[in-house]
Amino acid sequence: MGHGTADSLRTVTLDDVRGARKMLQGVARTTAMESSRHLSRTVGTPVHLKCENLQRTGSFKLRGAYVRIAGLLPEQRAAGVVAASAGNHAQGVALASSLLGVASTVFMPAGAPLPKISATREYGAEVRLHGQVVDEALAAAEEYAARTGAVLIHPFDHPDIVAGQGTVGLEILEQCPEVRTIVVGTGGGGLIAGIAVAVKALRPDVRIIGVQAEGAAAYPPSLEAGYPVSVSDPATMADGIKVGRPGDVPFGIVGALVDEIRTVTEGELSAALLLCLERAKLVVEPAGASPVAALLSRPGSFEGPVVAVLSGGNVDPVLMERVLRHGMAAQGRYLAVRLRLTDRPGALAALLGVLSVADANVLDVSHVRTDPRLGLTEVEVEVHLETKGPEHRAEVDRTLRDAGYTIID
Repeated sequence: MGHGTADSLRTVTLDDVRGARKMLQGVARTTAMESSRHLSRTVGTPVHLKCENLQRTGSFKLRGAYVRIAGLLPEQRAAGVVAASAGNHAQGVALASSLLGVASTVFMPAGAPLPKISATREYGAEVRLHGQVVDEALAAAEEYAARTGAVLIHPFDHPDIVAGQGTVGLEILEQCPEVRTIVVGTGGGGLIAGIAVAVKALRPDVRIIGVQAEGAAAYPPSLEAGYPVSVSDPATMADGIKVGRPGDVPFGIVGALVDEIRTVTEGELSAALLLCLERAKLVVEPAGASPVAALLSRPGSFEGPVVAVLSGGNVDPVLMERVLRHGMAAQGRYLAVRLRLTDRPGALAALLGVLSVADANVLDVSHVRTDPRLGLTEVEVEVHLETKGPEHRAEVDRTLRDAGYTIID
């Protein structure tokens, strides 16, 4: 995976993380720590949010990328660097390389969100689109590294990357010295491994909990097996933690230092993203919202104060729109119903009249007349409504049925 055996055997120490912090002075921001009254009430203990979504390039990835590239020998720097990523690592490598005067090439899957592609170019990298998934882009980056001598900068599987990400842990201990639990989104494991190295060395009493998306959870089976196991076909909207196999370097650290790994569903991720937006006024991508999703899924199971790391904020606007809808539906604030009406003038107006009495806000109406399942005099209507919560949603459903409408499930 682009690192020698010596690197995989080299572990990461508190001194490495402290050295990384010195290196990052004036490069990475010390990001804000915000307390959340709403989450504190829900969880029953103080909850603070570590806002790495407000880091330069919109995520923590700049930290590790800069430390890794800054540690290269002059002849390695001269050969340039190459990386593969669908987003945050790409931007971190691009900016770090520009700041250090190193040429960078980044392979991104063809389906990567356009804002991430253009941001990576703006930070100074040459972007090449290759394959449909990150694994294919990574294979192309490895081939490019072998052909040109450029150094492959892996997103999580290198001690320097882990040490750089660990600087988040040092900041957490300074900003919230009374912390008892730290919750961190986990994909390959670079961030949680770095935080664990820094925090456990200074405060072994602090619990560290990793969070994976249910459809891309490679750590639980890997920890059970005792070595990194691949999940075939990882699937989640949280592209930042959509990783099929733990990194060798982080895996050893996670196994030794992390207390627990939990998983969250897509619905929980949506609800968490919506909560960050509405309650905390923070734009967070699904991977960055994963710790909040874990807090919402089992609120009574955390010893506080809790720090949730919001690891990134680079969310594709198209995905954001889908997620907001999904999140609203999960909270009972969105209802889509399909109905059969008699196809006569005024039928739709009568339906909208019933909905207005029920105080449901109509977002969208679609009308189907040509479905072979419909009778000659029938029309099918799909209505998307905004509701005020689960009770109101049930009330709207009841009102429609009481008014004699047939709802197609």
